[in-house]
Amino acid sequence: MGAATVPASAASLRARRLPLLVLGFVSLLGGVLAGLARLGLSVPLPHTDLALLHGPLMASGFFGTVIALERAAALGKRWIFLGPLAAGLSGVLLVAGASPVFSALLMTVASAVLLAASVWVWTRQKAGFTATMAGGAACWLVGNGLWLAGLPVLPAVLWWMLFLVLTIAGERLELSRFRPPTPWAGPAFAATSMLLVLGAAVAVVAPDAGFRVAGVGLLALAGWLVRFDVARRTVRGTGLPRYVAACLLSGYAWLAAGGLIAIASPDPTGIVYDAILHSVFLGFVFAMVFGHAPIILPAVLRLAVPYAPRMYVPLAALHLGVALRTAGVLADDVLVRQWGGVANAASLALFIAVTAHAVLAKRDPKRGG
Repeated sequence: MGAATVPASAASLRARRLPLLVLGFVSLLGGVLAGLARLGLSVPLPHTDLALLHGPLMASGFFGTVIALERAAALGKRWIFLGPLAAGLSGVLLVAGASPVFSALLMTVASAVLLAASVWVWTRQKAGFTATMAGGAACWLVGNGLWLAGLPVLPAVLWWMLFLVLTIAGERLELSRFRPPTPWAGPAFAATSMLLVLGAAVAVVAPDAGFRVAGVGLLALAGWLVRFDVARRTVRGTGLPRYVAACLLSGYAWLAAGGLIAIASPDPTGIVYDAILHSVFLGFVFAMVFGHAPIILPAVLRLAVPYAPRMYVPLAALHLGVALRTAGVLADDVLVRQWGGVANAASLALFIAVTAHAVLAKRDPKRGG
């Protein structure tokens, strides 16, 4: 179908929302370059301080924009779009070299808007999954508030991690309602979530202990998701459902790995800190992004993303990169870590290319080949 035949309402919607997504992708590009620079690779940076801003760019500038935009699109309230706008602008300003204080303020505003929207949803549908997603938004606000207060990234990073982990877990908890009920599933999920929050809180004053407590929570949550997620059933299907399930289950494996490393390491805030964070942020969170993109893009931008077997290529590259990076950290091998970083950057580029090709092929069958 050509662009001229797309309904005006869908085209108008994309014209309003696509710029917000582009702002998020500016943070993604800046964050990837900053991450490669932190690995000691020679990459072009708009300014030398960008390498120090990898975490805020990825957690708030990119993921914050994308999640806030998804929530705003789902709820359809104009005021909620202030969230993705503030998050997107905060990342662009960091990439441009503006004061991190102003960006941190915008990130805090964005997370406050998302929290308000999440609480608004919870008051209308009081359920475990809405409470969990509101909790994730609250964690984002705490992390941004800590960074705004001038604290280093380390006390904030677990709160940023929980923003993503609890948001994803809340979405999966919602879908778990379609499985046969188990009396202890809800209490176990609640206990796991509280353990994660406890770890993040402890890490503000005692990072080593906090990371270990959070590690137990990550491992427990991974076990809960594997046990109760519908992906265990859909992975036996075909096409898109099987691909999404493969993304989810492989991501849960990395969530568990991050928890295990945090628990077993003699110093979870030392060299293995890199392996813990990237097992979760890359192995888990990006696997969720890869799996949910064919569902989110139609909802947010009214762009169909038809399934194609080639979607497994970036997923495989993602997991190869995380495996190399983790092995490099545990073996203290800088070169292996660098190769892992390059593989992860390539996996993101491949994912964008494959997704764009699928969208264009759907809109113009002549491109499909």
